[in-house]
Amino acid sequence: MLADIWTVFWRDWVVLRHRMAAFILSRMVAPLLYLVAFGWGLGRSIQTANGASYIDFLVPGLLALNSMNISFNSVTPVHAERVYHKSIEEYIIAPIRPYAYIIGKVLAAVLRGLISSAIIIILSYAFGAHFSITPLFLLVLVLNCAIFAEIGFAAAMFLSTYEQMGQVNTYILLPMSFLCGTFFSTRALPDALRIFIECLPLTHTSYLLRSIGGGGEINLFSVAVLIIYLIAVFFIGGRAFIKLRE
Repeated sequence: MLADIWTVFWRDWVVLRHRMAAFILSRMVAPLLYLVAFGWGLGRSIQTANGASYIDFLVPGLLALNSMNISFNSVTPVHAERVYHKSIEEYIIAPIRPYAYIIGKVLAAVLRGLISSAIIIILSYAFGAHFSITPLFLLVLVLNCAIFAEIGFAAAMFLSTYEQMGQVNTYILLPMSFLCGTFFSTRALPDALRIFIECLPLTHTSYLLRSIGGGGEINLFSVAVLIIYLIAVFFIGGRAFIKLRE
């Protein structure tokens, strides 16, 4: 099992290693824009409820948002492999356990998400942000990366066209990017919308990163929500991949 996972992961790592410089440079653009626009621009005129600077509030949300997008999009090429290139059939007929293939792909996406998050952390400190990086903070980031990598994999298994994959970004990821506690507190939302938003994983990632990074308490309910998503989406995507082999 571990050898199968490593085989799938290693293939993606070799591709990433050869493109590392371009990957790092491209991952710096959006965080820089967010930090300049919201941290230096808008952020200087905003004070949070506890008196902290807005950039300290913003950075955990950026990390949640960025790790979501990078991890999801890192797995979506599986969709092209399944629908257009048919190269996923190489894995289907290979002597690799189905769940090992999924875990290998997810781990490769988690790695990309963590590298991108490290870039944001470095840039944030350069912009004067103050937050603590602890093992629990990193664990929450890993959970968030894994959840959205699994969502990307499940979408790649169920959807049939590039347009449908694009609609996932438009109708699911984009609203979550702005509403799930990334740029402002969900307490500012109407109650009906807030209840719905607080059922989504990115909201709880934002809560946890902000609390842990600020030295606050860990919300066990938020941790439980993330774990439930992690397990549920993994098996949804797994069952869909197994059906391809049958």
